[in-house]
Amino acid sequence: MRIDWAVRAQTAQEELKYNFWNEEQGIMNQAFPGNSVCRDDLIYWWHAHVIDVLMDGYERTRDFQYIDMIDTVIEGVRRLNGNTLLHNYYDDMEWMALALLRVYDATKEEFYKEQVLTLWESIKTAWNDSMGGGMAWKKDQLDYKNTPANAPASILASRLYQRFNRPDDYEWARRIYHWNKDNLVDPNTGFVWDGINRLGDGKIDYDWEYTYCQGVFIGAAIELYRITGDMMYINDAIRTAEFALKRFVDPESGMLPDEGKDDCGLFKGIFVRYLYELVKMRPDLHSIRRMLVHNATVMWDSGRNERGLISRAWKGKVEPVVQLCAQLSGVMLLEMVALLDPDPGRISE
Repeated sequence: MRIDWAVRAQTAQEELKYNFWNEEQGIMNQAFPGNSVCRDDLIYWWHAHVIDVLMDGYERTRDFQYIDMIDTVIEGVRRLNGNTLLHNYYDDMEWMALALLRVYDATKEEFYKEQVLTLWESIKTAWNDSMGGGMAWKKDQLDYKNTPANAPASILASRLYQRFNRPDDYEWARRIYHWNKDNLVDPNTGFVWDGINRLGDGKIDYDWEYTYCQGVFIGAAIELYRITGDMMYINDAIRTAEFALKRFVDPESGMLPDEGKDDCGLFKGIFVRYLYELVKMRPDLHSIRRMLVHNATVMWDSGRNERGLISRAWKGKVEPVVQLCAQLSGVMLLEMVALLDPDPGRISE
């Protein structure tokens, strides 16, 4: 029987709102069951991905209720973040800028563009000469450089160049990407390490293996390929993706791992988002397509409960407390699979 993944994605969007939306505060509660959020415990970057997920819904349906909700979220985050979208963490601002750029693409409203460019000016202050360059993770730790602060910044710079044709943005995209590749990508496998000099010792955290580091590096490579047509970038993306599947996908279950609670709950969703971008560009990458559809199928059949809450592992029992980040990852998976093929029930060989 043909599966209508768009219906499943829409159901997940409605369940996200039903379980997490806080009408009074204009943002999502950060857990279910959960309480209201105050300024001191707002997790800013999760709400950047709330906007991304709502944009997935808008792009699938063209229903402006999603845009209205996004506007409410932006205002809620701004209010709880000290009446600004600027932040101490550079990667958090990068996620917000990437999400708001998508809203600008959809609406062409100058407000969103202005917010993106304001964030970008602050983000660019992350670059410094410690560790030979690269973007710092946060403003009060400028000598710690990691993939989560560099690859999304390169994606953002590339997308800004593609939209506004400012040569400086392309130079930022290229420079950040090549620092990331030269310093935090295994030259033998394409596996992307998380960061360097976290403890001030110049060492790479080789044991920090996360799906989202692979995802954002793939995304950065794709965007530079779109600009340049240089096959080096698409080859980088494919090599990293193929090795990441070997490293992360369980050979027996075919499932991506449960990477843990808190921020880790968002990692698989980010990985899936950029794997989709790669498959969209290279539809012949059938192993990636099959993995995404399989994970979505298992999650729908055995990783959700009667309220539509999603298991962090995408299979098995749903946790007693479901964090917003994990729910967002599950919705991202369904939205990406809904986009994979005009006939979503068919998996090409």
